Amino acid sequence: MRFTSEQRLDDGVLEREFTLGEIPGILWTPGSASAPAPLILLGHPGGLHRMYPRLAARARHCAADGFATATIELPGSGDRPRSAAAEQARAEVRRAVEAGQPVGEDTVDRLILPLVDTSVPEWRAALDALLALPGIGGPVGYSGGVIAIGIRLAVVEPRISAAVLFAGSFVPRALFEEARRVTIPLHVLLQWDDEGNDRQSALDLFDAFGSEEKTLNANMGGHTGVPRSAGDAAAGFFTRHLGARHTGSRHTG
Repeated sequence: MRFTSEQRLDDGVLEREFTLGEIPGILWTPGSASAPAPLILLGHPGGLHRMYPRLAARARHCAADGFATATIELPGSGDRPRSAAAEQARAEVRRAVEAGQPVGEDTVDRLILPLVDTSVPEWRAALDALLALPGIGGPVGYSGGVIAIGIRLAVVEPRISAAVLFAGSFVPRALFEEARRVTIPLHVLLQWDDEGNDRQSALDLFDAFGSEEKTLNANMGGHTGVPRSAGDAAAGFFTRHLGARHTGSRHTG
């Protein structure tokens, strides 16, 4: 891991950009931590620069509760090389959605499964590097992003103790079977009127999760209409399961 820039945000949070091989990422750490901070991995749908305002807001919200947070760019997004097969599958998804038709399982598999297979080892390598840094320790949580990636990480990465998952992206049928093997505490956020999400599929996935402790937080509204109360509930979930210390007034930007 090589740090390429750093800045101190106005609430004291230290933001550092890094590269892990050819993969860009960002690490945020609380401004006033006297002990190693628990870590939350921030998932996103791809396009690190495009997603930066939302990611930074989530990171600052977490830092106010004593968490370090980090994210990396997804394969085929941002400045990373594109996959012709993924671009074709993505175009098929757009055509189906624009026509008001269901997206075929084969298309979902071709779009999502290679992404999961490539990105999960990258997240695990990033976790290796992050936990070796001073000021960062366990336990570790995962929050948001492509839910299929979160499912795989929850199954294969024993260092992740709890996860907040956003039910707003396609999930291959094979990942439903993996979901049955998830045992960590889960907090699943569902926007009830999400125009890009199959609500019944999201409910079926929640039912499939094998965790003894799992909570579904469903709210009215579309994909971008997540209420503040949902973010507060997710923060409380991580505080209970990862044990961070409150460090000051929460940033609400």
